[in-house]
Amino acid sequence: MSARDAVVVGSGPNGLAAAITLARAGRDVVVYERNSTPGGGVRSAELTLPGFTHDVCSTVQALLLVSPFFRRHGGFASHGLSFAHPATPLAHPFDDRDAVLLHRSVDDTATQFDDHDAAAYRRLMEPLVANAQALVDDLVGPLRLPHHPVADARFGLNALRSARGLAGGRFHDDAPRALVLGLGAHSMMPLHRPITASFALVLGMLGHAVGWPFARGGAQGIAGAMVAELRALGGEVICDHEVTSLDEMDARAVLLDLTPRQVLSVAGSRITGVYRRQLGRYRYGAGAFKVDWALDGPIPWRDPRCNQAGTVHVCGGAEEVIASEAAVGRGEHPQRPFVLLTQPSFADPARTPPGKHAVWGYCHVPNGSGVDMTARIEAQIERFAPGFRDRILARHVMGPAALEAYDPNYVGGDINGGVQDIRQLFTRPAVRLLPYTTPDRSLYLCSSSTPPGGGVHGISGMLAAEAALRRAY
Repeated sequence: MSARDAVVVGSGPNGLAAAITLARAGRDVVVYERNSTPGGGVRSAELTLPGFTHDVCSTVQALLLVSPFFRRHGGFASHGLSFAHPATPLAHPFDDRDAVLLHRSVDDTATQFDDHDAAAYRRLMEPLVANAQALVDDLVGPLRLPHHPVADARFGLNALRSARGLAGGRFHDDAPRALVLGLGAHSMMPLHRPITASFALVLGMLGHAVGWPFARGGAQGIAGAMVAELRALGGEVICDHEVTSLDEMDARAVLLDLTPRQVLSVAGSRITGVYRRQLGRYRYGAGAFKVDWALDGPIPWRDPRCNQAGTVHVCGGAEEVIASEAAVGRGEHPQRPFVLLTQPSFADPARTPPGKHAVWGYCHVPNGSGVDMTARIEAQIERFAPGFRDRILARHVMGPAALEAYDPNYVGGDINGGVQDIRQLFTRPAVRLLPYTTPDRSLYLCSSSTPPGGGVHGISGMLAAEAALRRAY
């Protein structure tokens, strides 16, 4: 293998962000990808029927719009990347009342609640939305002195709480509680745990500040735009090339878009001692069980306003959301799982033939679960949309084993690259002042197992590359 300034292993958004950052600094960079197409969690495919474009993993791209990395590169609009916004970001239907919609407007969202809860919602969200970009800029990456301490402190006091505590302490009625708890459930942790409120606050804030959009034509467009930028800078992406060992890799810096389990496998003797033991103790979280559907029409929601939403949290009231995530935390499989469902083809109709829809939904399961949750997921949707099953033309199912086979970073179906709890949020994957570095000055980690964790943002890759530029050259 010829000498390079830098090698990146893995072409997910973080790996590509690392490569672009290095190439922009004038380094000769190559990215190796085990699959036949780049992208990691931002790939699209005709999973069900010809003409139906499904996102294999990530679909909703709110974090991307505020990511310092993507903003630095103009959102890659010059390479054709653009976004489709649903009429409203999120809906949460109920059995016995109208759905609650998270609108772009804080006020429009709050007016669905009674006077007390409307005022409480405004007090919670308005300061966050007003300072959304400043908060994102301060909160991403490793711990450091904040640039906006007042806004950060206001966020932090609530963010450290559990989602259950935040929702129960702020609101009297079940509807706003369920809305907040559904947002908190994106943490993939039981909702009584500390910092699950932070997920609710960030996702709610982003929904109001920038929306929850979809990449036009499919998430693969994100990878395509990033690869085009890298190649324009002189970098190279080599697919169908699985790196199994770093022993013969000749580069001044090697950046791994891998989680600790894969790092330990490929790094060999380059990682030893305390750091190796820390990586070996890294904790993975709950898995995902995902179903994609090709539908012959829109989902027949009992509350038709749900068709305005790009994302629907399919579950009952607040206590049901809590119970579902608590069951997963105990290693159980909920009978009524909390289902995160996306329906992007309303906002982006080019994904499907005219009048048809491509939809996916997933629920949380214990890590490595082999239980088929298809029937339970579909029963939840049918509960709020009678006749849903009659519209299914085809389905595609991916449990934890299939997700991990598709992308080994999804260990046991964990799509966040490891538990993002208070012990492992800023210290992922090990306790180091700069978590992207390793004791080997030529070896760096840039996956979602480093801060700020899961999601499509490229920040981990950008910060790892910046660390390499300071330390390895």
